[in-house]
Amino acid sequence: MAARSLRLVFCLLLLLSCAATAGSVPQPGPKDKCPVCGMFVARYPEWSASLTFNDGRSEFFDGVKDMLRFYHGLKRYAPRRRPAEIREMQVKDYYSLAFVDAASAWYVIGSDVLGPMGKEAVPFRGESDARSFLKDHHGTRILRFPELTPVIIKGLE
Repeated sequence: MAARSLRLVFCLLLLLSCAATAGSVPQPGPKDKCPVCGMFVARYPEWSASLTFNDGRSEFFDGVKDMLRFYHGLKRYAPRRRPAEIREMQVKDYYSLAFVDAASAWYVIGSDVLGPMGKEAVPFRGESDARSFLKDHHGTRILRFPELTPVIIKGLE
């Protein structure tokens, strides 16, 4: 009877541990450097972004711009990786600082708000926040993820 109870408790703890980690976004540690520019990502938590591969390995970035450089330049930055291996990309909503799926975010470019590496594609959870920010910070365009091409990113240099 005790062995059965112990197994039940173990299974319950395992289930709770899986539920707690499901949907959690990996966080950069103090020694994690952006693979594009070499900056320590944890110094810029409000701008951090992450890209996680299917094997669970994550890369951390000091901003959306460098994450997109990595994504579009996978052959350069991670030559053994393929785009199909990317499980998720997360960016931080500018206002709430909550992580948002990069593919569903709205991005403002051309604003007077600078990230750690200068001009930035500023991410938002929703379109209305992006529109307000565009107006308040003199942005030039609102874009969705597929529109953030290498040419657009190059223009943020």
